[in-house]
Amino acid sequence: MKVGFIGTGSMGSLLIDAFIRSGALLPEQIRVSNRTPEKAQQLSKRHPGLTVCSCNKETASESDLFFICVKPLEFKSVISEIRDRLSEHQIAVSITSPVQLIHLESALPCKVAKIIPSITNITGGGASLCMYGSRIKEEDRQLIQSLLSYISRPVEILESHTRITSDFSSCGPAFLSLFLEKWIDAAVEMTGIDRGTLNALAGEMLVGTGKLLTEEGFSPEQLQERVAVPGGITAQALILLNSHLNGLFYQLIETTHDKYEEDLAKLDAAFGFSVNRPRY
Repeated sequence: MKVGFIGTGSMGSLLIDAFIRSGALLPEQIRVSNRTPEKAQQLSKRHPGLTVCSCNKETASESDLFFICVKPLEFKSVISEIRDRLSEHQIAVSITSPVQLIHLESALPCKVAKIIPSITNITGGGASLCMYGSRIKEEDRQLIQSLLSYISRPVEILESHTRITSDFSSCGPAFLSLFLEKWIDAAVEMTGIDRGTLNALAGEMLVGTGKLLTEEGFSPEQLQERVAVPGGITAQALILLNSHLNGLFYQLIETTHDKYEEDLAKLDAAFGFSVNRPRY
């Protein structure tokens, strides 16, 4: 199977690195193209055998399955460039959350799917959110999920839940990292402890907490109850956190959805759609 990547920026290159590192794909199976050719050439140096194509049309036409890893407002021009070189047997996979399956199916003759990867996939962990167009057959779904299973846990979701699930699986590592950064900053300033020590401890804590939630079956509420002894230090700190965080996550969801809907409206206009969608 030949797999293409249109766009080798942050997420495109991450997927390529993860697929090769995990053994899901050999470099010889991969075709890439990028608006800045030097970035694609860097990948070919890192992964000898990988083919750098001269244009997006070449990447798409020479791939059985190809990922479109570009910014939302670049999609229309990319699709216009490649659509005449595609057949109904190929599979196009978007990794960009505001781009809708209906946008892709209206403009491309091939099968279409959408996945939302995460930076955690480079470690072989985290989830990949999966959505499938109407032309996707069961064997296509199995092919995509088998490929993703090398680097993640594939989770099929409703497209209407793209944004809220992405907040957790894709944006979540950045949100948690900000929390840890502020916590570590305060600890270093107040106690003089070495930052590297706390970075390492925080990382191990996140790994262990993740396993408790995914492998041991704890819910977040149960985990708090297990750790916090009534009247103890942890319980007192949880009261403080709860009082300050009350309402914050409603604002966070509003913020991410506002940006998503802004991009979605622009894409609807670009693809000629006028659609009223529920906010959540």
